[in-house]
Amino acid sequence: MASAIDQKAIDTIRVLAADIVRKSNSGHPGAPMGCAPIAHTLFTKFLHANPKNPYFKNRDRFVLSNGHACALQYIILHLLGYNVTMDDLKNFRQLGSKTPGHPERIDTEGVEVTTGPLGQGISNAVGLAAAEAQLAATYNKPGFEIFNNHTYVILGDGCLQEGVASEASSLAGHLKLGKLIAFYDDNHITIDGDTAVSFTEDVPKRFEAYGWHVQIIDDGDNDYASIEKAIKEAQKVTDKPSLIKVRTTIGYGSLMQGEEKVHGAPLEADDIKQLKQKFGFNPDKYFDVSQDVYDLYHKRAAEGAQYEKEWNELFASYNKKYPKEAAEIERRFSNALPSGWEEALPRFTPSDPAVATRKLSEGVLTAIEAKLPELLGGSADLTGSNLTRWKNAVDFQPPSTGLGDYSGRYFRYGIREHAMFAMMNGMSAYGGIVPYGGTFLNFLTYGWGAARLSALGHMRVIYVMTHDSIGLGEDGPTHQPIETLALTRATPNMLTFRPADGNEVSGTYLAAIRNLTRPSIVALSRQNLPQLEGSAIEKVLKGAYILSPVKDPKIVIVATGSEVSIAVEAAKTLEGKNIAAQVVSMPCSELFDEQSDEYKKKIFPLGVPVLSIEALGTFGWERYSHSQIGMHTFGASGPIKELYPHFKITAENAVVKAESVIAHFEKLGYVPEVNVQL
Repeated sequence: MASAIDQKAIDTIRVLAADIVRKSNSGHPGAPMGCAPIAHTLFTKFLHANPKNPYFKNRDRFVLSNGHACALQYIILHLLGYNVTMDDLKNFRQLGSKTPGHPERIDTEGVEVTTGPLGQGISNAVGLAAAEAQLAATYNKPGFEIFNNHTYVILGDGCLQEGVASEASSLAGHLKLGKLIAFYDDNHITIDGDTAVSFTEDVPKRFEAYGWHVQIIDDGDNDYASIEKAIKEAQKVTDKPSLIKVRTTIGYGSLMQGEEKVHGAPLEADDIKQLKQKFGFNPDKYFDVSQDVYDLYHKRAAEGAQYEKEWNELFASYNKKYPKEAAEIERRFSNALPSGWEEALPRFTPSDPAVATRKLSEGVLTAIEAKLPELLGGSADLTGSNLTRWKNAVDFQPPSTGLGDYSGRYFRYGIREHAMFAMMNGMSAYGGIVPYGGTFLNFLTYGWGAARLSALGHMRVIYVMTHDSIGLGEDGPTHQPIETLALTRATPNMLTFRPADGNEVSGTYLAAIRNLTRPSIVALSRQNLPQLEGSAIEKVLKGAYILSPVKDPKIVIVATGSEVSIAVEAAKTLEGKNIAAQVVSMPCSELFDEQSDEYKKKIFPLGVPVLSIEALGTFGWERYSHSQIGMHTFGASGPIKELYPHFKITAENAVVKAESVIAHFEKLGYVPEVNVQL
């Protein structure tokens, strides 16, 4: 039997959830009401955190994967004393509030990752748990467990039906992430109704097959002792992640409990009144929390503060014995980069041989990895194609496999692009880690749900995307990503890089690693590209720059990546015809957009027509150019030397097009400004 105060606190969460959703006239009351015993037990008896310092390094991490139940998380944060007031609860889902409709890490202290799209949270949690394991193996010493936190997750039927959760859970089992503990809120309800209509698999057996430790609680509405016991048992299992399946009743206490009607809409006023009467609350009082409930949670918050104090004392002793490691931990978690790390970036001259930018990327990673221990990489089963692994890298693997070690910095994600991206978000959110992961650019959209959340959640995550255009050749249109960069460039708070040579690859990594709150898409070529006259690492930071200035240009040719050398060749031909062409390389349009109007007008002088070249779709290039050379269809299967002429992405066609554009505007009598200059 629960104590009277525990029961009162659980029921307080239930009625408060009903009040919050009712006032906003929007939201999901059912899951918070059903999950209240799980959350209460976890936060008041197990989870170590300090509300007064939400970013304490060794705090336990909590992820609400079924983010639509966020009223539950906001209530818990409020009760514990985080920076979530009762007024914030009353402003649930209102514009500018700290309590948005799904948890967002940049809005609410105590929210570790941005969740809502189902399956993302549990997948982020796998990344959080992997981060703890990697940092523990790297920095812990005998008698000094600097990193030993647990990662706890609540997830529901919706999360378990999403493919990304299966990908990540499978990998978590392989990696034996024993400090990951997930609660499956088994309420048998989704928006469409009872799960009998679509989801009848045996979830515990699936997770046992993944290599998880599984426990089942039949009465999560009332059997609080079993929830507590299950958490204790899960903590004892150190070589497997744990799933605790808890059978709950959605909307517990409501007249519509157990029905989909209580899932995504406020309870009626009469229902809320009977709910309060049933649980012994005044039906005429709203947003009511008694002092003894606050006292219970504040006592736990004080225990969390003491937990941090003891950790700080341990870290101070660690600092005396291991000052180098302690300083590195502090640097990494403060997001400071090592002094002079960028000096290791390779530089190139035009006399250096032509090299594919994916190979140049490998060279950069090899050059900087020792300078940046926070850099953790991996690939979705394409290591040999993405070239994401430096030569002496150690794989992140359970030591028992003999395949690597938890201190390893290279992840073998398997063919799980979506899980890889979501896990990288979790690693970034943990702190002290700059994750990167590779696949073909075409498969970025396989994991787009996670990539979008990288941008929304302000995550420094680096997407190493090779085989970036029709230039990959024979694999054909199924693998040629002609439309993908239009999507990434249209996404707020995301940087898209398509470097043209070695200096631009180095500059891309410089910009990506320096950007603390934006993910970077790095699109890299399969084919060899020449080292360009006029390129430089630092010029990439401007987003676009003039390769070689010309006096009184008649046309500007702007290109990215593998097509910059085509633009250079076309400009030389035009020069032979006494037509001055200014070549602009634009490795990152988003960084260019942030430059001053004065700088933009140097790159694209007023009154001069602009021609763009990119072996991808032309959508979006009308912002910068008056005429475009690129793809208007999907690609084709064939050798690269045949594909480029077939689609007229050549220097010869660029010359013809440039002459035509110049003639057009001479006849028109003026050149309209492109949108970037407005």
